[in-house]
Amino acid sequence: MMRTIITRTLAGGALTALLSTTALAQATCPLNHGPVKHIVVLQFDNTHLSRDNANVPSDLEQMPALMNFLKSNGVLASNDHTQLISHTAGGIITTLTGNYPDRHGQAVSNAFGFFNPSGSVGFSSSFVYWTNKISSTNQYIMVDEHGNNAPAPWTAFTRAGCDVGMVSVANTVFENTKSDVLNVFGANSPECAEAKCTASTFVPKAQADFVGIAVHCAKDSPICAPANNGKPDVLPDPSYTGFNALYGHANVAPVINGGSKIMKDLLGGTIQDAQTPPNPGFPGFDGIYPEVSGAYTSKMLQAGIPVIFGYISDAHDRHVGLSTGTGAYGPGEAGYVAQLKDYDKAFAAFFQDLAAHGIDKSNTLFVFTADEGDHFAGGKPTPAGCDGVNVACNYNGNIGEMSGDMRRLLFTQTGDSTLFSVHNDMAPNIYVPNNPAATDPLVRQLERNLGKVTAVDLTFNPPQTVPLFVAWADRAAMKLLHMVTGDPSRTPTVTPFAYPDFFLSATSAATPAPCLPTDTGNNRCTFQNPGFAWNHGGVDPAIARTWRGMVGPGVPAIGIDPRTWMDHTDLRPTVLMLAGINGDYVHDGRAIVEHIAHSALPRQVAHHKEEFVELARVYKQLTAPFGKVGMAVVPLATSAVLSDAPGDNRYLGYVARLQDYTARRDAVAVAIRTMLDDVSFKGAAFNTSQSGKLVRQAKRLIEEITDWDDRDDGTHSPDND
Repeated sequence: MMRTIITRTLAGGALTALLSTTALAQATCPLNHGPVKHIVVLQFDNTHLSRDNANVPSDLEQMPALMNFLKSNGVLASNDHTQLISHTAGGIITTLTGNYPDRHGQAVSNAFGFFNPSGSVGFSSSFVYWTNKISSTNQYIMVDEHGNNAPAPWTAFTRAGCDVGMVSVANTVFENTKSDVLNVFGANSPECAEAKCTASTFVPKAQADFVGIAVHCAKDSPICAPANNGKPDVLPDPSYTGFNALYGHANVAPVINGGSKIMKDLLGGTIQDAQTPPNPGFPGFDGIYPEVSGAYTSKMLQAGIPVIFGYISDAHDRHVGLSTGTGAYGPGEAGYVAQLKDYDKAFAAFFQDLAAHGIDKSNTLFVFTADEGDHFAGGKPTPAGCDGVNVACNYNGNIGEMSGDMRRLLFTQTGDSTLFSVHNDMAPNIYVPNNPAATDPLVRQLERNLGKVTAVDLTFNPPQTVPLFVAWADRAAMKLLHMVTGDPSRTPTVTPFAYPDFFLSATSAATPAPCLPTDTGNNRCTFQNPGFAWNHGGVDPAIARTWRGMVGPGVPAIGIDPRTWMDHTDLRPTVLMLAGINGDYVHDGRAIVEHIAHSALPRQVAHHKEEFVELARVYKQLTAPFGKVGMAVVPLATSAVLSDAPGDNRYLGYVARLQDYTARRDAVAVAIRTMLDDVSFKGAAFNTSQSGKLVRQAKRLIEEITDWDDRDDGTHSPDND
């Protein structure tokens, strides 16, 4: 279907000639020459396929317009997994890049700590534009394994000639009106003047204008022409020159919306922020409901932008505009069910709107997934057996995570007043000032003492005393789990994983105040916080296991697949293979060829699919954080970290052995991922002999590590394996 859009001139918005989508299309984009004409990848925040309460239909089950679309027309896989640590920024970026956090820098998110040259501890948000740096260390926030700016995820598409739209997707759009606007537009730009980007003043209109929305364009694309206020898409890659981008609703909306900044969502509401009076434009990251993300996506596709990545806000919280009150919902609560009904209406409208413009499963690759799962912190609902849909669930005030102060609990129960900072979280990464070694006696005693700490969990009825921490990852384990990045200053001293109901912080006082029975209000060491009830970041299976749905050309109608093991890194190579676009770097993930029709596979993959799948599956269990090796190492690390053998021999033996295993694992994993990438994207022949050798090496190593006796006394020598 032909559709026209209006562009603006540099002279202040005067209308220029109408341009058709065929004129806008990039002739070099592979999507113009294959069965996949468009790509839509939408990632939810904290939205579940599995049930959080056995009686209450899951999030997806309460969105039949989406779930039935996926089940009936393609594949809905229920055995996807996150990276560590499982959070929004890390989950989205891992999905976008196809790389684990050690290759994109966000092993700890949505904020992370780092050691300054002075030895003090600083913190940075994970949510920044792709090329931003930590001001105090001048290190890229998005950092690869070599300490360079991590490869941007849109360049494989734009180099191939395809424009890419980004709707609220982490770090591919502006995340703030200060450092991001300054970084891209410069201090003397009109955008910086509007945002007051060098001052502390927050300007809501600037957020509505510049944050959250972007289009990264192919070379010479008219979408990002200077007449549309297209600006250079600058990356620290000397080969990436001559590319432009549009930043923000103020610049994107007129190009995709007939020249107007006033856009409607798919249910008829105006897209605007929550100010009084409201500013038309980006509604804030908490306001990216399906009808909003879907409206941007549909308009971009109609304007000739063939590749869209989008974000959708979670349905757990009480979102402004969809519900009243504050705090989180529990499964089956009336407001939660009502929000999911609104989400379902939006998806029905989304597919209807796209179909009206000739965009459907016959020519479009649709991918839906979630950044992470969650653990619900709350009690049992009444009445017993409530399902939420027919009988509303009531939690009688028992909804909310347990907030706790680690240092106060530690001091009260063990007398240990060691100063440390934490990334407040369910997995509160610990940073001890001056960055002592993992074997430092102060660090080792701190770990042992923290391992003894307990706390009262009020979500139980009656309340129960539980261990504060259930698992540990020291630096050796973090290295194996892809949590050590190319910036050594941001590697935590140690990472504990809290009991799932707890979200922990740490006082900065030199000597923590003891926990007293008379403490009230904010002076309590632990309390139930009704503002938040969905915990993530830990190693709980409910957090780690997510889902992915895919429909479109080359995707067979499989229905629900609970068996195929995959994780977030696998989405990108799968999409690229289906689209016929080569990646511009080797991914940690592998294409899920089990979900691709034989006719859509590269020739060498199709001819050797059985061997490819065997190699790919053993690779994931060897290298994925939630694979067999990763989940075998976490309890081993926990046991070693908390050990107190004479001379610390047990811990020292564990470290030496794990470092040896990690080096061997990495060597095999790199060889496998290189081979998979060469066959998938470079047209290389599939070497069955080499594949068989790598499978055998991987299986032997998996067996060695999973059979490791955690009672080892430290006398083991890796050379004797």
